[in-house]
Amino acid sequence: MIAVKFCGTIESDTRVCMHTTKAQFTGSSGPGGIWRTRSCLILFLIVAMLSTSACPQESASSAERSLSDAVNHERKASGLHPLEWDEALAAAARKHAHEMAKRQAVEHHFPGEPNLPARATKAGARFISISENVVQASSAKAAHSQLMHSASHKANILDRDIDSVGIGVAQRGHELFVVQDFSKAKK
Repeated sequence: MIAVKFCGTIESDTRVCMHTTKAQFTGSSGPGGIWRTRSCLILFLIVAMLSTSACPQESASSAERSLSDAVNHERKASGLHPLEWDEALAAAARKHAHEMAKRQAVEHHFPGEPNLPARATKAGARFISISENVVQASSAKAAHSQLMHSASHKANILDRDIDSVGIGVAQRGHELFVVQDFSKAKK
C-alpha cells in the first residue's frame, strides 16, 4: 500500500493537489506485473498533473497555528466565541505577508496591489465584513504580544461581530511578517 499525494503549480498563483490515502498498486511477479504497476502509477501522475482544480495550501504553518491559538485564547478569556479557520482568508494573508517580507515593510496595502477586500475575494473568501492586522516581529509570540498591546489591533482580535480568521506568516532572515485577516463570513 502506498500513500500518494501530488501538489504542483500550474500557474504562478494556482496550486493543484490530488490526494489518495490508500492507493494500492499491486503487481504479480508474473509477466507484465511490474509493468501494470508502473502504468497505474504513471497514469495517476498524468491525471494529477492535468487536473485543473485548485486546492488550498495543505496546512497552516506552526507560526500560523500558534497565532490562531493565541487569538482564540484571548477571545475565550474575554467570553467570546472562538474564530473558525478560513483557508481562503489564510491564502490572502499569506500572499500579503510574502509581499511585506519581499518589500521589508509592514503595510496594509502596497502600490499596485489590490486592497484587502479585493485580495480576500480573489482568494475565494466570502464575507460581510473584513479587517486586518499586520506586524513584523522576531517570533509568533512577540507578534501576538505587539498586537495585544495596540488598542486598534486588540479591538480586531476581540471584535464580537467576526467569526473567521486566516493568518499568513512569511519569514525573511530572523524576522516574521504576520498578517491576520478577520471576517464575518457570508453563509
